[in-house]
Amino acid sequence: MPDTLKFSSTEIKSWLEDHTRPILDPVHVHAQKLRDDMREAIQSVVEASKLIFDSSMKEIEKRNMRVYNRARALNKLSRLFLDRFKKVNVPDIVSYESLSSFAQEAQKVFLVTDIDIRNWFPRLSPFFIMDRRKFLTVYEKAKLALTALNDFLSKEYVKTKTLEETLQLIDELRNLERQSVAIEAERASIVNERLPLEKELAEMEQKIADLKSKGPIDQLFLVETEIDALNNEIHHALRHLQKPFKKVQAMAMQGGGSGLTLEEQKALERYLEKPFEALATEEAGYPLLKQILQKLSRLISEDKLKLKPDKAKKAEQTINEVLHDSLRSLQQRCAMMAAQQRQILNSTKMAEIRAALAEYQEQAKQLKARKISVEAHEAIKERAYRETLEKIDGLKRAIEKNVYSSLGVKIQIL
Repeated sequence: MPDTLKFSSTEIKSWLEDHTRPILDPVHVHAQKLRDDMREAIQSVVEASKLIFDSSMKEIEKRNMRVYNRARALNKLSRLFLDRFKKVNVPDIVSYESLSSFAQEAQKVFLVTDIDIRNWFPRLSPFFIMDRRKFLTVYEKAKLALTALNDFLSKEYVKTKTLEETLQLIDELRNLERQSVAIEAERASIVNERLPLEKELAEMEQKIADLKSKGPIDQLFLVETEIDALNNEIHHALRHLQKPFKKVQAMAMQGGGSGLTLEEQKALERYLEKPFEALATEEAGYPLLKQILQKLSRLISEDKLKLKPDKAKKAEQTINEVLHDSLRSLQQRCAMMAAQQRQILNSTKMAEIRAALAEYQEQAKQLKARKISVEAHEAIKERAYRETLEKIDGLKRAIEKNVYSSLGVKIQIL
């Protein structure tokens, strides 16, 4: 006989049932008998409670003042007994867990009933003595039945608890395995949905790339690259005027005597934020910029901008260079690039390509959204599948451990 017996999850239950039947069957037979005894005992208590309820009701109806108050007390007490014991749930299927829960529930009912009997029965004396004796006889027998059940649970049934739980774990294992198969099938279906989406999206992105890499789009890209370079070149040429420009702009906004007209203020803002656009749209020789620089020179010489000497000197030098047309060539290149940009943007071909590009990009956006949704669903299923496999593995190890501890047999569930 091998050291470790190997079983599939479908084989292990029949093997374990065969090996535990001699152990579990007698225990289950005894457990069922004690369960039935408790059911009969509780029913007897219910019937005895009904008897004292009827007896007390008859005395209440007689209106005998010597007995009346005690009859009402007994009537109320018997109703409590009836409600309590009728609510005790007797399990249909016997297991250690169901029987333990039943015994605990019954124990609580008996404990609170003991208190009521101890508190109220002495107060009913000397009336209803026969009814009370009948009830107490039945009630004590029921308590003995509960004691027998608790003793059986703690001394005998508990020894087979692990085996019984192991059979339940096997059922749980089979359920989880069926769940894992269903989850894997769902995940495979989602993958089959995702792959065509990815292919369609790749094709759409290739169409977009093709449109961007030829014709007016490609030409526009080259022009815009040159415009970025010109923008940086203008910014560099006017780098020593950036701080003076901002000080003059702040002075103009605060009404502090910058001397700039509204048109000059707008031109100054463009030179600060979009120097290419500002220089390209100026008239030849950039007269507006020169007007701004002349006023700026005056403000610097009057020390109204509060610049450091070295900053003021560099600014004055740049102003002098620009006033002597140092930007003329740069302006001509800017004007040429701006004209080329407008020509490309206003062409019929460009309009057609833009429309096609917008359509493709919208389709690509929708495909990406669908892909993200499908991938999220797939991730959920993958996580659920992994978690289910982990639970399956944990149950297998627990079953193997329980069998070894209960039967001394090493097994492995494949």
